[in-house]
This record gives sequence, structure tokens and C-alpha cells, in this order.
Amino acid sequence: MKINDEVIVITGGARGLGYAMAQCLGSQGATVALLDRSAETLDEAVSSLVAQGITAHAFQLDVADESSVVEAFADVAQRLGPVAGCVNNAGITDDALLLKVEDGAVTKRMSFESWQRVIDVNLTGVFLCGREAATQMVEAGRGGVIVNISSISRAGNMGQSNYAAAKAGVHALTVTWGKELARYGIRTGTVAPGFIETPMTAAMRPDMYEKVAASVPLKRLGDADNITQSVAFIFDNDYFTGRIIECDGGLRL
Repeated sequence: MKINDEVIVITGGARGLGYAMAQCLGSQGATVALLDRSAETLDEAVSSLVAQGITAHAFQLDVADESSVVEAFADVAQRLGPVAGCVNNAGITDDALLLKVEDGAVTKRMSFESWQRVIDVNLTGVFLCGREAATQMVEAGRGGVIVNISSISRAGNMGQSNYAAAKAGVHALTVTWGKELARYGIRTGTVAPGFIETPMTAAMRPDMYEKVAASVPLKRLGDADNITQSVAFIFDNDYFTGRIIECDGGLRL
């Protein structure tokens, strides 16, 4: 897919990996629509991108709220035209063990609130945004690309029952949509990052950081560019659909 002058929405696009994706795709000529919760953060991100010569616009929404998603995507179409690409990047964590046990007694459990909050944002949000994007693509009759951001945690990870389940579901959506939407010229793909340099990892104790890096076969954490290159590849390769790119430095060999 040639993305020059095409409208690409990026959820969680005002910071972190989402912002890096906006830089990457915007620098290739796409019109990027940043979707995020914070109006202030959105405005700062758009101002920064515009200063770099990128065409960027801000749209405030809550990906876990159906009416908010429907309204935001309708606003994108009205202001910019129909969506041709969608990157479902927004996500949160709320880690806890399923059970905490001391001396044979269960002292704490993952709360239903923690479970539901992560599922709502990380899985339901992908469904809602993917549905709106696909609707616009079909009605415009020009096809499109939907990229879902998962995680290597989709294979299961201690302390992340909610996150791992959601991220496994995200790739299941990619595969399902790849089969359902191909007839309309819509392709799908998943990117599953491993350990990536972020403000959170930068704040780790040096010994913990070194332990994490040592667990990766390439002996280092990835950076945002490694993930954006994977996203850009899915947009560019017209024979790629319904599959996953695990960008993790070989962690899941």
C-alpha cells in the first residue's frame, strides 16, 4: 500500500511507540490522525510533528468506550476523509499474580477490576477501532490496512493474566479479520514487540536493566524504530496479511 496522502489513524498516538509510528508513517507522506485520551498530550504531539513537516491531526477518545470511538472515527472521516490505515497501538498494563499465597493460604487475588480494565482497553478497544476503520475502508471501496500491536506476552507471562489474554486475543482478531476482509482489499497484520527502550525501562535499576537485556539473545533492548519498521513493512508489503511479526531480538526463538 502506498501511504502517501492516505489517512492513517494511530491509537495511543500521542506518546511512546504510537508517536514514533506517527513520525515514521508521516515522514513517508501519510496524513496521521493521532487518537488518544489526553487533549494536552495530543496537542503537544501534533505541534511537534507539524514542526517536522508531517501532516498530523489530533482526535480525543477513549478506545474502551463504543460511542467515543464511533464519534472519533466519524470526526476523522469528516475532517480528513475515510481512513485507509489503522494502527491499534493503545494499551495499558495492571499486573498482578492470579493468586498470592502465603503459608498455604490465599492472601490476594487479581481483582476483577484489573482484569476488566486491561481487557477493555487492550482487546475491546482494538475490536471497536478495527470495526470503525474497516467500515470506512469498505464503504470507500479502496481497501486498506489494519495493524494491531500485540506483545510477546501473548504466549503467557507470570503476573499478566489480563494482559497476556488480551494480547493473544489481539492477534486472533488479526487472523480473523485477515480472512474476513481480504475480499474487500483490506489486509491485516500484528506486531508483537519484546523488551523495548521506553521511559519505563529507562527508569529501571541498572542491575534489573542488565538482567533484562541479558535475557535477550541479541543482548540489548529494542528501540522504537525497530517497531515502526515492522509496522511500515506491513503497510508496504501487499502480500502480507493475517500474520504476525515478533520483533523481540530473538527472545522467543
